[in-house]
Amino acid sequence: MDSLILALESSCDETAGAILRNGSQVLAEFVASQIDLHRQFGGVVPEVACRAHMECLLPGVDKMFTDAGLTPQDLDAVAVTNRPGLIGALLVGVSAAKALAYAWNKPIIGVNHIEGHIAAAKFSHPEMEYPFVALVVSGGHTNIYYVPECGVYEKFGSTLDDAAGEAFDKAAKLLDLGFPGGPVIDKAAREGDINAFDWRDACLPRKNPYDFSFSGLKTAVLYAARGQKAGRKGPLLLDRQGVCDAAASFQNAVVRALVNRTIRVAKEKNVKWIAIGGGVSANTSLREAMAEEARKIRCNLAVPPMKLCTDNAVMIAARAHELYCAGEFADLELDACARASL
Repeated sequence: MDSLILALESSCDETAGAILRNGSQVLAEFVASQIDLHRQFGGVVPEVACRAHMECLLPGVDKMFTDAGLTPQDLDAVAVTNRPGLIGALLVGVSAAKALAYAWNKPIIGVNHIEGHIAAAKFSHPEMEYPFVALVVSGGHTNIYYVPECGVYEKFGSTLDDAAGEAFDKAAKLLDLGFPGGPVIDKAAREGDINAFDWRDACLPRKNPYDFSFSGLKTAVLYAARGQKAGRKGPLLLDRQGVCDAAASFQNAVVRALVNRTIRVAKEKNVKWIAIGGGVSANTSLREAMAEEARKIRCNLAVPPMKLCTDNAVMIAARAHELYCAGEFADLELDACARASL
């Protein structure tokens, strides 16, 4: 079924929009990153994020119409991320989408942000076939799903505490590497020794062997970086090489936990495809390790290009096209939800 959909994404700290034809052809898009706004705080500040979304969203929509040479009347639907995420940030996008849909007399589609990350892998690899296993790994989510068909998800494992992206941010702060944690730890790890700290068992599960727990690993980094007695705000006890070694050991522990559990599910379900989505899927070590282990079990790997790993609206529009074809529309009472599962 043909569709022309405008999608908005504002679930955290990127304001994004996209216009897609048939869920596969990008006619226009924009992403307004807020990294510089939040770097001074060492993490995302919800109020700051909301204000930035309000400033960037509608000008971005206007520019997309200009870039694509389209008008609102050309659209078939308006889509928006309405769950999960920072509630205030979500409300900015949902409110804007409902206002635009009402003004333009267009149907509205609410999209789950986690489904968007899975759709990003499918968008980048249209040859990917069902069933497949999906690892969604970002600042707010670390989940493994078995996906037997479109829109059907069986969750095998999730994080019991911090998501992997949150763990990266916190470890980077403890090592005085900066924000956001993923890229700075990835860079420092290239100069470090993954065996310098024996943290291979720091991500052991508790009951469900597919679950994740990164709190113990985070504490291990704290003790290595500051010393148990010095505490979180004590002086950094590692030299430059020690910091790189700690970054490499930390990253290796996280990557091995993510890869081992995902591969285990893929083997159990005997799938031919593994998909990865979310900001942490941009990590080079994760991409390389997952590719290597997927080859061993003769599995194909679908990983989005770097720009579709972080939050974007292309993935939201891609998933919205599937919902449009299925006739799954919302109404003007569509609400935002901070927590939601698949």
